[in-house]
Amino acid sequence: MQPSAGQDLPHTRTRPVHWIATAAALAAIVGGSALLQPAGAVATSKAGASAPSRTAEPLPRGGPDPEKADYPVDCGPEKVQVVRHGSGDLDGDGRAETVAVVRCKAGFGTPPNGIYVLAHPSSGKGAPRIVETFLDPKEGMNVSAFAVRGRTVSATLLGYSSEDVPRCCPDQQRRVEWRWRKGKFRLSALPVAESV
Repeated sequence: MQPSAGQDLPHTRTRPVHWIATAAALAAIVGGSALLQPAGAVATSKAGASAPSRTAEPLPRGGPDPEKADYPVDCGPEKVQVVRHGSGDLDGDGRAETVAVVRCKAGFGTPPNGIYVLAHPSSGKGAPRIVETFLDPKEGMNVSAFAVRGRTVSATLLGYSSEDVPRCCPDQQRRVEWRWRKGKFRLSALPVAESV
C-alpha cells in the first residue's frame, strides 16, 4: 500500500538526532577544508579584496646571535667579548638556544669568564634574552674545552686554590656538564681531574 500525498514514510521523518549528526558532519567538513588549504591561500572579503592567510611565525633556524645580547657583566670602560659559543635545542621546544662564553675584553691578563644561555626574544625582535646563567664571572673561573652537543653543554672550568695563585695560571680544573631535565638545567660534575 502506498501512502497518500502528505503522509510521511517512517524512514523520512526527521528527528533532532538527524539534525545534530548533519551539523557535526558539516562542521567536520568545513573545519577540515580550512586546515587543508594550500600554504599560499588567501582569504577574500565580500568586496573582493584579498588578505594573506594568517600562519604561525616560522621558528628561527639557528640560535640567537651572541654578539647582540646584553650580558650582566661589568667591564667598566671595556666591552664584553664573546670568546666561544654554540647552539642547539637544549630544552626540546623546537627553538635553538645559544650558549655563550664571555669575558671582559682585556689587552693582557686572564679575566674571568661567564657562561650564559640565550633564547630568541619573545616578540621575535630585539636582543636575545638571557634565560640561564651557568657561570657568573664573579666566581673568578675561566673556561676551556667548551662544547654544545645535542642537549648537553660541557666545559672544563679552571680555578684557583687560593688567592696566592697568580691569576694567569689556574691550578685547579673540573669538567662539568649541563643538561635539560624535568624543566630545568641540571649541573653534573665529571670525575675529578688532576691539578694542573
